Amino acid sequence: MCKGLSAIPSSCLEKAKGMRVKLSHLAQKQDANEEKLPQDLESLLNSKPHFSSLNGTSLRCFLRSELSEENLELWLACEEYKSASGSHNIYNLFINPDAPREVNLDSETREALTGLMEDPTADTFGEAQQRIFSLVAKDSFPRYLRSSYSQQPLKVL
Repeated sequence: MCKGLSAIPSSCLEKAKGMRVKLSHLAQKQDANEEKLPQDLESLLNSKPHFSSLNGTSLRCFLRSELSEENLELWLACEEYKSASGSHNIYNLFINPDAPREVNLDSETREALTGLMEDPTADTFGEAQQRIFSLVAKDSFPRYLRSSYSQQPLKVL
């Protein structure tokens, strides 16, 4: 035993050991409540804890910092459109060259969508959604994983 600890009563040392054990259990419990960040975009978007709170995730903040948040918004709007098949204004919000949140689509995809706007179906925006997904997965998401935004643990709700 080192000299410094020999002056402390043994009852205090026993209490300190007990507190250390309790603190380590508390730390383990906290680690169990944190879910590991998926390492690919598809897993992140398909992960219930992360997807259900995607509006507040660090990915959205990161994309906002890179001025590309509209890519995530388009993907989410397309998912909602497919499941609700309601009247969405996806084309005017994201696809139209004058759209307020225009996404970076190639002209071929953009022109094909323009032709489909008269009679849209549930899968009308599928190609555009896939192109934007690929863009984010190959470009933004790897930078996100290396950024400080992804270092913040995501809590399971």
